[in-house]
Amino acid sequence: MASILIVDDSKTSRKLLREVLEENGFTIAGEAADGEEGFKMYKELKPDVVTMDITMPRMDGIECLSLIRHADENAKVIMITAAGQREKMVEALKRGAEDFLTKPFDANRVIETVKEVLDNE
Repeated sequence: MASILIVDDSKTSRKLLREVLEENGFTIAGEAADGEEGFKMYKELKPDVVTMDITMPRMDGIECLSLIRHADENAKVIMITAAGQREKMVEALKRGAEDFLTKPFDANRVIETVKEVLDNE
């Protein structure tokens, strides 16, 4: 099954995503707590999909998305957004995000979105 890198400054969000994804047969390639760490891990691990929080310290998800897409134009990144971040979501989609998920997570929607992104290869 596909490997996934989780990038989110919330330990709870990372744990929830890990559990939902692993329960559905996905492999977690790694976890990062900010965009800077996420970009380094992306280059190292080359996961099939990245879930990327937008609001994080040191480097936000939009900047990290831009770096990842610059390094690998085929990268598949799913943005994670809290309610009320519509402007940032539009910006992320313009910069190459495949799709987005909203917090709080709906397990079925997470799996559906990851599968759709993987099927669009």
